[in-house]
Amino acid sequence: MDVTYSPPTDPLVVLHEDAEVLLVDKPSGLLSVPGKGEHLADCLISRVQAAFPQALLVHRLDRDTSGVMIFAMTRYAQRHLGLQFEKRMTRKTYVARVWGVPEQKSGLIDLPLIVDWPNRPLQKVCHETGKPAQTEWKVIKSDDHTARMRLSPKTGRSHQLRVHMLALGHPILGDPFYATGPARDYPRLMLHSEELRFKHPQGGISMKVRAKAPF
Repeated sequence: MDVTYSPPTDPLVVLHEDAEVLLVDKPSGLLSVPGKGEHLADCLISRVQAAFPQALLVHRLDRDTSGVMIFAMTRYAQRHLGLQFEKRMTRKTYVARVWGVPEQKSGLIDLPLIVDWPNRPLQKVCHETGKPAQTEWKVIKSDDHTARMRLSPKTGRSHQLRVHMLALGHPILGDPFYATGPARDYPRLMLHSEELRFKHPQGGISMKVRAKAPF
């Protein structure tokens, strides 16, 4: 596992902005929130707050995952959006490239997950003590060695998509934690949050915000 942190210097990409919510396209390699230590201080929330001082955290993406992230612009919006995530009212869609090609075209992975304590922050499948986790998946296209997939998590466990794809026998390309051999030999984790659907805190209208995968 790499221990150096050299986040990208891409300018902030704003996907949508209004009085209640802000949606941005997070680059791969950038922490969502600060890590422990001064060397891990640079993160998306600090960059967002440099431009939008009132912005508040609602959820996170893994450091190596890119794509749509939503921030609240008011305390009311933060509570409203937080409840939507907690009650699984939001809908998240990811694009991933994985090693190998699944035999089926689509399916549902229902495997409970828990932190792998001796190897944290890694997670693992555990039927005794794991928390419920479900992921719907669909193959979009494939070649001889890899497949492009659309992943829709029904729950929001840490590293859920990465561990579920590994359990399926098709680790996500470039995953520094779970991929091995040639599957790991890619410039980045090939996982991108492509679309977020949510209800706007002001008025409850359904919204859909997308960011095209860069791979």
